[in-house]
Amino acid sequence: MHWYIEALKKYAVFTGRSRRSEYWYFQLFNILIGIAIVLVFAFLGGVVAGITGNGEKTAEAIAQLAYSVFALGTFLPALGVLIRRLHDTNRSGWWVLIGLVPFIGGIVLIVFCVEDSQVGSNQYGPNPKEAAPAGQSLRPF
Repeated sequence: MHWYIEALKKYAVFTGRSRRSEYWYFQLFNILIGIAIVLVFAFLGGVVAGITGNGEKTAEAIAQLAYSVFALGTFLPALGVLIRRLHDTNRSGWWVLIGLVPFIGGIVLIVFCVEDSQVGSNQYGPNPKEAAPAGQSLRPF
């Protein structure tokens, strides 16, 4: 959950680098929260539909609306963490646009996001794996 919160704190930060763990944990929690939202609101919508007699379409519409609000709210953090992840592999954030190519583009982005970080600093900043935790130094003395 730490990585999810970190990505949300960097809401619209498109500079710097993100580790694989930050990217993949953000995606995992986005999926889990999205599923939970749909299930809860589908259940609540079903209860409302049962009371009002409007049927399943009301429940489905409520769940879709709730998920759409969530997806819209997490769009910029998701884009930011993806761009920072691409920076970590020494690629420009413009590589995000390859995702617009049907099927192949998504596979290419997944491969890029699975790759290990570029060792050392690159044009986008220092390697986050090699960075010292806050308040600590990498020096042994």
